[in-house]
Amino acid sequence: MASNDLLHRFIFDDCDIRGEIVTLGDSYQEVLANNHYPLAIQQLLGEFMAATSLLSSTLKFDGMIILQARGDGPISTIMAECSNHQSLRAIVRLNPDVTLDPAVGEQGTMKQLLGTGVLAITIEPKKGERYQGIVPMDSENLAGCLEHYFYQSEQLKTRLWFAADREFASGLLLQALPQQLNTDLETNTEHWETLCALSDTITAEELLTLEHQDLLYRLFHEEAVRIFDPSTLHFSCSCSRERTASALLSLGRDEVEELLIEQGNIEIDCQFCNQHYEFDAADVRDLLGGSLH
Repeated sequence: MASNDLLHRFIFDDCDIRGEIVTLGDSYQEVLANNHYPLAIQQLLGEFMAATSLLSSTLKFDGMIILQARGDGPISTIMAECSNHQSLRAIVRLNPDVTLDPAVGEQGTMKQLLGTGVLAITIEPKKGERYQGIVPMDSENLAGCLEHYFYQSEQLKTRLWFAADREFASGLLLQALPQQLNTDLETNTEHWETLCALSDTITAEELLTLEHQDLLYRLFHEEAVRIFDPSTLHFSCSCSRERTASALLSLGRDEVEELLIEQGNIEIDCQFCNQHYEFDAADVRDLLGGSLH
C-alpha cells in the first residue's frame, strides 16, 4: 500500500547526492473534489502538487512556494502551492476558447494540455522579498521543465519522476550536491549516472503503490541510503472572511457599490475549497467605513 501524505528525505552516504520521495493521498483527494476534470488534467494537477511538495522541503523560513503555469491550450492556468508547514492547495482552470481533444482527456502531456506558455516558481516568505523564477516550457512534461530550471538557476544536476492517477500523486527527486565527500569529479559523475539509471527503472505503478521504504530498497538496495523521519502533508486553504473582504475592498468603492446594487448581496466563493462568503449592505457599509452612495 502507498504511503499517504508523507514526504521522506534521504541521502547517500557514499556520494554527494540527496533525494526526496513524496506520496499524496488525502490531500490530493481534497483538491480533486473541487476539480472535476478529465483524468489527464487531474494527473497534471497531481504532478504539480507532488512537485510543489518536493520543492517546499528546501524552505528554511515561514512562507510558501508556488508553482504556476499559464498557457494557450485547453488549460489556461494550473497552480499548486505548499507552505513550510506542509499545507497544500491547488487549482486548475480551463480555457473557454479551446476545446479539449477527447483523445487527450485520458492521457496527455503537459505540452498538449497547456500549449505555449510559461511556468513560474515563486518563493513567498511572510517576511522579506518575494522571488520568482520563470521556466521555459520547452519540455513535454513537468519533470523536464523543472530539471532545466535547477540546472540553469542553481547549477545543480536534478532528476525528477512523477506519477498520478485518480487516487494518489507521487514524486521522486534526486539532486547532486556540492562536492564534499568526494573530490574526484569522475567518481561523483559515475555515482550520479548509476543512481539515475536505477531510478529510471521505476514504473508509475510502483511510484504510486509502494511504501517509500520498500521503493527505495527496490531501487537502491546495493547503495548506502540513509532515510530520515517523514514530514506529513495536508490540504489547507488560506482563505478567510477577512482576506476575502480585503480582496473585495481592493476593487474600489464604486465597483463594490455597483456589485451590491446589481446583486443585493455580494457572494464570493473560494476557488480552492468552495468556501462561501456573503456580504450584505451592512457588511459592505462597515467594510467601506461609512454610508453607501
